[in-house]
Amino acid sequence: MARFRLQGTHIFGAYRLKSGSVIVDTVGNAQPGDYVWTPLSSGTLSLEMVPIDASATSMKNASRFAGMQPRACISGAESIS
Repeated sequence: MARFRLQGTHIFGAYRLKSGSVIVDTVGNAQPGDYVWTPLSSGTLSLEMVPIDASATSMKNASRFAGMQPRACISGAESIS
């Protein structure tokens, strides 16, 4: 039950999520406006997924991005429709 905030545009199938979107791994952990992506795991994370709860932090620490920081600034240019 992990929640992440996206710091860059991500594409999941037919869905394009902009910077600032929240992605979760289970319906039970979702809040209104969150995008549920059940394949979310330590193997499918990107560097631009910032953990916002303890489960997400554990998941990131088990990923190849453990100890790495996402970029410091976001231009938002890639999130323009």
